[in-house]
Amino acid sequence: MTVSVDSTTSATARRPAPATGFAPATGSAPGSTDGAQVLRPHAEDAFAAELTALAAQDDRPRPRRWKLSPWAVATYLLGGTLPDGTVITPKYVGPRRIVEVAVTTLATDRALLLLGVPGTAKTWVSEHLAAAVSGDSTLLVQGTAGTPEEAIRYGWNYAQLLAHGPSRDALVPSPVMRAMAEGMTARVEELTRIPADVQDTLITILSEKTLPIPELGQEVQAVGGFSLIATANDRDRGVNDLSSALRRRFNTVVLPLPESAEAEVDIVSRRVDQIGRSLDLPTGPEGIDEIRRVVTVFRELRDGVTADGRTKVKSPSGTLSTAEAISVVTNGLALAAHFGDGVLRPGDVAAGILGAVVRDPAADRVIWQEYLETVVRERDGWKDFYRACREVSA
Repeated sequence: MTVSVDSTTSATARRPAPATGFAPATGSAPGSTDGAQVLRPHAEDAFAAELTALAAQDDRPRPRRWKLSPWAVATYLLGGTLPDGTVITPKYVGPRRIVEVAVTTLATDRALLLLGVPGTAKTWVSEHLAAAVSGDSTLLVQGTAGTPEEAIRYGWNYAQLLAHGPSRDALVPSPVMRAMAEGMTARVEELTRIPADVQDTLITILSEKTLPIPELGQEVQAVGGFSLIATANDRDRGVNDLSSALRRRFNTVVLPLPESAEAEVDIVSRRVDQIGRSLDLPTGPEGIDEIRRVVTVFRELRDGVTADGRTKVKSPSGTLSTAEAISVVTNGLALAAHFGDGVLRPGDVAAGILGAVVRDPAADRVIWQEYLETVVRERDGWKDFYRACREVSA
């Protein structure tokens, strides 16, 4: 027997979805909740205008229950200009083929695994894919070492369970179960942090497209449009490798670090501008030099060689990812706004760089000091940056 899933029983409340699946609920501004602006609106709210414009001009075939065609989903992520002049801002800066393969995977019966080192925008891409495909990115399971099986399958309302025993009313569907029943996209973040026995709960779901409910003698069968996006990285300690049986159910797409310094500067600038606007921080072209310096430092320490290829340097223990560069610059903007003149300067980013680089107080501090003296000190136009870094490193 197949059971339907009532969305009102979900442990996580979902926002009311309008007919298009993209615009926010009537009477609410994008990124708002009951009139109050939220710090980080969901992708489908923050970019509702772009999604609506794409849907209006998208005349290509769409898979069942998709809000956009695969071509339009890729355009939403990579950016472009529509025939009516609407500019779609890029959400991901990287090889186009990677995005095309990811979108195509979701149009098949295979799940998508976004793999990469920390800070390669796996979660960001996952959220925007779900927003463009289903108009809802909130069907999310956050993986941790303590994630239980119920987070992927289903749980129970124990008051109902004790009063009436196992019943349909006592069932609390997981985000994955709801996605199956409604033909939506579910997301599982940090899949390799979930215990191995809980990970394997996904095997039946992904292979049979069915979630049994043995307590009720029923099952939930996935309907057209159901897909699952998982993210994982193999850099952090304490991760749980995927079983070969589970890995076969995924099509794996590896998200690389930005290929060039300019591409990384562009990514950091865009994200800092978006975050800065939500926090009412000053943003502008004045800070681009400091962004470029932060990116240069991170890339050189990450790669173990200076940008010109002439000097080898030691790499610290941290990942020094693009995400960490965004965090350093955002924190610097806050310092400039609240304790400076509003213009991002070397002294505003120096402390953040030190915190990102020196994770091991003994080994990393030596590496950082050596880099300052052999590379930064000798670089033309970097004297003020060198002095600021020396001051916070003393």
